[in-house]
Amino acid sequence: MNASPNAGLVPGLYIVATPIGNLSDLSPRAASILAQADLIAVEDSRVTAVLLRHVGTKRPMIAYHDHNADRVRPGLIERMGREAIALVSDAGTPLISDPGFKLVRDARAAGHTVTTIPGPCAAIAALTLAGLPTDRFFFLGFLPPKEKARADAIAEVAAVRATLILYESGPRLAATLATLANGLGDREAAVAREISKTYEECVTGTLSSLAARYADAPPRGEIVVIVAPPGEAPPPAEDDVDALLADAIGRLSTGQAASEVAKATGLPRRDLYARAMAMKGDAP
Repeated sequence: MNASPNAGLVPGLYIVATPIGNLSDLSPRAASILAQADLIAVEDSRVTAVLLRHVGTKRPMIAYHDHNADRVRPGLIERMGREAIALVSDAGTPLISDPGFKLVRDARAAGHTVTTIPGPCAAIAALTLAGLPTDRFFFLGFLPPKEKARADAIAEVAAVRATLILYESGPRLAATLATLANGLGDREAAVAREISKTYEECVTGTLSSLAARYADAPPRGEIVVIVAPPGEAPPPAEDDVDALLADAIGRLSTGQAASEVAKATGLPRRDLYARAMAMKGDAP
């Protein structure tokens, strides 16, 4: 494979994470790639031009976003065979709530080299600020704008036992927090904004208290909402357990019935086995 015409980069696709606020967060490696790329695919050339001035370079740019991706992508794939093409978003890591995954997929299918230059990501940065569990998290991106669709999307993840991460705009923030409280219960949450900038803040509280806080004062800037996972599920009612056991006993051996209900309820198998024996009249 030949080197790209400009400097020493191998032809292919370079996925470059860019700062979400403070330009000093751009890594030296990312700066080097941007300075050497033959072409940079950007969301908004005005935004990326500011970053390139910070690096001290000028490079050719091409718009690549939701509205033109299908039209522009084939040409980019063709050029990757002989040139180094960098992909950036306006801020953060490309492909996170951005249209880049098809470009990566098609570049791989064409046999081109695909390299990622990791760096800032608003979702992960906000998670570190929130003080909520980080062992499992679920990224939702932007929720649908219409109220019914937004409520349906929240209902789909209500039982997910993980911290939820989503992006939101200032004008919609209070309504989204209220819908989250209605659909998930009044969980602990955090609203992070202006991450890495001068006025960075992370406000914590319950979903309802945060909704009230922002109802009359929509914040500015890029916003990430972090929502705690659901609490432990309450134990099933005794009548429900008996009904499950009765059904299982009618189909399975006592031991198998106890195992099935233990898996469904989380209750100890030993206790369920004794209960099943008593129901059958075989208890000692």
